[in-house]
Amino acid sequence: MPQRFVEIGRVCLVNYGKVNKLCVIVDVVDHNKVLVDGPEPLTGIKRQVISLRRLSLTPFTVNISHGAHQQVVVKAFEKAQIQKRFNRTSWGKKILKRELRLVQTDFDRFVEMKKKREVNHGVKGEAALVKAASK
Repeated sequence: MPQRFVEIGRVCLVNYGKVNKLCVIVDVVDHNKVLVDGPEPLTGIKRQVISLRRLSLTPFTVNISHGAHQQVVVKAFEKAQIQKRFNRTSWGKKILKRELRLVQTDFDRFVEMKKKREVNHGVKGEAALVKAASK
């Protein structure tokens, strides 16, 4: 199993509160805190010192140097297509699905439930036909 280390250039997910935004470790302050940069134009996270307890390390890294400026981080982030790659993972899909569910109205949830019920009913009906035909 590959391990994820706290290193310069490691992409992290801020899991504090309802944020769920990506950031990049730019510098390690001590064994509990790191300096991260969003980069702000792409993810909305400003350059700040943040506790490691509020971060989840992702398997992605970008090639930046120690204490890189925001412009360098933006270029590396875009070049590696981090946002797109993260959204293709099951972790990213789960977060996107949760965000979509938050903006749904009651009627949207009701329609989704009815479609799901219809599909499940059809599957059970077909399974019963196959079982009866095999007897």
